Amino acid sequence: MLDLNFVRDNLSLVEEKIRQRGMNPSHVLKDFGQVDTQRRQAISSVELLKAHRNRVSEEIAVLKNSGQDATELIAETRSFREEIQQLQKAAEEYDQRLSKVLVGIPNLPHSSVPVGRSAGDNVEIRRWGSPPEFDFVPKPHWEIGEELGVLDLERAVKLTGSRFAVYWDLGARLERVLANFMLNLHTREHGYTEVLPPYLVNSDSMYGTGQLPKFASDLFRVPHGDNDLWLIPTAEVPVTNLYRDEVLEFSRLPVSLTAYTPCFRSEAGSYGKDVRGIIRQHQFQKVELVKFARPDDSYQQLETLTQNAEAVLQKLGLHYRVVSLCTGDMGFSAAKTYDIEVWLPGQKAFREISSCSNFETFQARRANIRFRREGKGKTEFVHTLNGSGLAVGRTWLAILENYQRADGNVTVPDVLREEMGTDLISRRHI
Repeated sequence: MLDLNFVRDNLSLVEEKIRQRGMNPSHVLKDFGQVDTQRRQAISSVELLKAHRNRVSEEIAVLKNSGQDATELIAETRSFREEIQQLQKAAEEYDQRLSKVLVGIPNLPHSSVPVGRSAGDNVEIRRWGSPPEFDFVPKPHWEIGEELGVLDLERAVKLTGSRFAVYWDLGARLERVLANFMLNLHTREHGYTEVLPPYLVNSDSMYGTGQLPKFASDLFRVPHGDNDLWLIPTAEVPVTNLYRDEVLEFSRLPVSLTAYTPCFRSEAGSYGKDVRGIIRQHQFQKVELVKFARPDDSYQQLETLTQNAEAVLQKLGLHYRVVSLCTGDMGFSAAKTYDIEVWLPGQKAFREISSCSNFETFQARRANIRFRREGKGKTEFVHTLNGSGLAVGRTWLAILENYQRADGNVTVPDVLREEMGTDLISRRHI
């Protein structure tokens, strides 16, 4: 969420940044200027009336002390009380209306973000590796997985419904080994602290990271007594909210955390997209990277976090590229985002496998996560960052497509062979 004073003092800039996101400022800001003026006028009137009431009260005291009649002035103070209460109520209503507008304003794109309308305007930053060469026509992962008996979408439909998956045997083992590989890399080599958070969170947590109220339809809600709980769409939500309403010491920053969790997404607006295979699922597993950073260091931390995610693909020998998302393609809460896209030869396309973002103070302001500089009494909001390190299911399918062989089997990447206990994924009857 943006600061009220910042929006008020930089309204033209906010409007321009909203336009850069491909949104209509009048639809986003609504009657912000008018309501803000009315709110300030109500507050100012309350203060003036209170000051006037205090002066009248002093006059009443003087009259009473001198034995004079103060009836009219006493009646006047009663009218002040009623008018002040009405103005205070009006100010509270204006404040609520402003809050609703503020939570609907997206984060402002950083100046380094390319301006554009859609994914076609994203800017490629770099590539790593080369696509594999085959002497046969490569297959997509859903065909490979079915033929090897390691991916079962039909039984998942029977168990739950569409957009769920069952992994068998070496397919299940590969998912588990990949998660351990990623966690070990990030904790042992990149300095992250591992966290195992709850998979259900309350509404305050969803609000803190920006999923609520705007994206409720993309979430799985779980009614719980008088309140709602929500299945997490990503570990970003519980891990970022670990420090909600807390003050971090300056010397602790940056705080770097990693977590492996299932993720649950209703994907209400994505039906008809990626209907084949496991690119877009209602449940998938992911290793998340989260940072709490100093404001003057957060963009360097974004580069570091992105490189940490890239390291997973490099060690697995998977060809990928990094793109900077344009203003019209960024998420609601992000100030800048890099997408890492892995090459999928079976689909002849790059597909997102990680999204790494700096949210600056946008989430921290909503979740009230602050820090205190050394020797300073005043607190400031931290900058929060996160990224997938990586989406395990998409890494799984990238291995199947990039390491497939002409005989239908899949070679296991070197760095996973010891934990997999095999150098080949082949069909075994269960």
